[in-house]
Amino acid sequence: MTNVTNPSNNKYGTSSRYSNRNLLSGFLFGLGLVAFIDETVFHQLLGWHHFYDQSTMKIGLISDGIFHAFSWFATIGGLFMFADLRRRNEFHFLNWWGGILTGAGIFQLYDGIIHHKVMRLHQIRYVENIIVYDIVWNILAVLLIIAGLLLLARSKRHYQQPVEKVD
Repeated sequence: MTNVTNPSNNKYGTSSRYSNRNLLSGFLFGLGLVAFIDETVFHQLLGWHHFYDQSTMKIGLISDGIFHAFSWFATIGGLFMFADLRRRNEFHFLNWWGGILTGAGIFQLYDGIIHHKVMRLHQIRYVENIIVYDIVWNILAVLLIIAGLLLLARSKRHYQQPVEKVD
């Protein structure tokens, strides 16, 4: 199969500038998507916690609103970058999906360690045996990060293969 390169591409078929944009677009989208799912499922549908549980219910709901806005800004920002990459014909599937999984995992791990344990903004759930929830939450985060990094490594190998130029 013969690949056609863009003028901005190097001899390997992709420019590092656009490779980084694919990664950042996926990262923002993954971070925003997991934050949105966290806020929707655990904050709203299950009612397990609010983003900030150390005050009144009203403050908890306001903090959820700010958190929800953050998640959407990240998601929409990632999608605008995605659209630009598609328009420029510089979208790279593996790199983007690697960014999504890595961003999702990093957000979840950050939430599980920093928000839940260090800052104590909230717990996953207020039950006696919280350690089970913490372990599952953080293991899922690590698995997302590993899957994302594996895709990024595969993407790097894929895009470093020399491309045949078509005259």
